[in-house]
Amino acid sequence: MSLLTPEPGLLFWMLISFGITVFVLAKFGFPAILKAVEKRKNYIEESLLAARKAHEELAGIKETGEAILAQARKEQADLLKEASLKREMMIERAREEARVESEKLIVSARQQIRAEKEEALRSIRNEAATLSLTLAERILREKLGTKEEQKNMIDRLFNEMDISRS
Repeated sequence: MSLLTPEPGLLFWMLISFGITVFVLAKFGFPAILKAVEKRKNYIEESLLAARKAHEELAGIKETGEAILAQARKEQADLLKEASLKREMMIERAREEARVESEKLIVSARQQIRAEKEEALRSIRNEAATLSLTLAERILREKLGTKEEQKNMIDRLFNEMDISRS
């Protein structure tokens, strides 16, 4: 008996043991192992699918976020532009109102100056007339001190009036 060559009886029982082991493994072991492998494969595929879906959703959310951010920036620029236009309009309106008000004040001041000037001229004319009358009265009193001088003066004035009417 050699160690390297087995006996036929041993070989027979080894083959039967191997066959039974293969049969038991094929009947009970391999289906359980294949089922576990299949379950693991399905779990990995579902995980990959979920990861792809999550990645796509993340990309969609990122795009949506960028679109919202771009829209917000556009709206901000529009609001700033509108605010700038309103500010310019308010400044222009205030300038126009100030110009109109200053023109009103200037017109009012000119009217007041004109009225005061006319009043001053009237006052000066009245003073001049009063002064002239006072002066003429004094001169006439001095020159026409007697009744005869007064009578001569009246006659001469009437004669001048008759000449100018003719």
